[in-house]
Amino acid sequence: MEEPGFAVLVTEPGKGGQEALKAVRAVTGLSLWRSKLLLDRAPVTVVEEAPLNWASGAARRLQDADVPAAIRCTWCDRTVPRDGRLLDPGPCASRFWPTAHCQANCLASCDCEFCSAYGPIVLTL
Repeated sequence: MEEPGFAVLVTEPGKGGQEALKAVRAVTGLSLWRSKLLLDRAPVTVVEEAPLNWASGAARRLQDADVPAAIRCTWCDRTVPRDGRLLDPGPCASRFWPTAHCQANCLASCDCEFCSAYGPIVLTL
């Protein structure tokens, strides 16, 4: 079963200090100069199609450097709350898998064949 990708966004221009530039560089692999350009163009996507656990770590690193960052599911375009809560499954409309299987949702299992055969999916952030 294919998993959704998550994008890391810089939601607004940050202070652009040295720590912010280093955090963007660490997350994107860009040079300091290109990291500065990226910060100046906010809101902007800095990482596309990453697994949820990697996107969470990248967003946390940016936020620790005072860069306003968010995580967005690339399948349903919903933003994961900053406090780490999982999303309400109601508005998820993924055509790829049941709502309960989305890593960003608060549900842990459903009545699909996979969950019946292998048990519920336990998710941790």
